[in-house]
Amino acid sequence: METLFFYLVALIAVVSGCLVVTCRNPVNSAISLVMTFVCLATFYVMLHAPFMAAIQIMVYAGAIIVLIIFVIMLLNLGTTTQKRTSHSKAFGAGAGVLILFLSLYMLNRSDTTGMPGDVTTEVVNRVGHTELIGKALFTNFLLPFEITSILLLVAIIGAVVLAKRDV
Repeated sequence: METLFFYLVALIAVVSGCLVVTCRNPVNSAISLVMTFVCLATFYVMLHAPFMAAIQIMVYAGAIIVLIIFVIMLLNLGTTTQKRTSHSKAFGAGAGVLILFLSLYMLNRSDTTGMPGDVTTEVVNRVGHTELIGKALFTNFLLPFEITSILLLVAIIGAVVLAKRDV
């Protein structure tokens, strides 16, 4: 039953991921992205990582999508899109199929290292997911975390500057 549920959620994630790329309306594309994020959160729950699932919903499906929709509305993109040629569609489909086959090949041919890490199941059960993620985020990964927040701020400022030129 769990396998069937996994395949159902995986199918929904793949379909909504394809809709993100193929939708002509940017708002519909963003809504499809929300559905993809919800499917990813479901995968986290299935992997017994409830904190990551909650963060996936709150940060990505909540805050980031609101930011994307805000930028779309600020830029007033509308529904006009450029005409796509058949060559670009064929190239994109070919590149996607090639990446899929290379990924499957690497997954089937590669071996796990078998090296145990510092965080084992016993440590997670004793300390907890949230504390371990918080310690790692604010010690080892503090610089990438801050760089990401600066990049998001620069993206917002860039969208405002681009929108002000047209007004």
